Amino acid sequence: QVQLMESGGGSVQAGGSLRLSCAVSGYSPSSWYSIGWFRQAPGEEREGVAAISSAGYPTIYADSVEGRFTIFRDNHMMTIYLQMNSLKPEDTAMYYCACDSLVRPVLDRWSYNYWGQGTQVTVSS
Repeated sequence: QVQLMESGGGSVQAGGSLRLSCAVSGYSPSSWYSIGWFRQAPGEEREGVAAISSAGYPTIYADSVEGRFTIFRDNHMMTIYLQMNSLKPEDTAMYYCACDSLVRPVLDRWSYNYWGQGTQVTVSS
């Protein structure tokens, strides 16, 4: 059974950095899949932030985070990271990682069937 667990959220001031982690289990290392990071602020729709394939490439980013966030993976540990720099108050949200057997990574939330519980990120001005 595929399981995902996020960690690394917290509270930072604008301009600061955080690194989120998503530990994936249930997929064999030889499987082909994609993992995405999504976020949801109160009263808002869940939106895609970044996604990566199990090969480590390609990666895709939402325009709102391009150049500030980086998604990458640790192959051995089956962990996907989201490095978030130059954080803004509008980045405040619950962040989720999601996984599915996708040929290429996408930011469409409906393409992913496996989700973690989320980790809160709060950016103060």
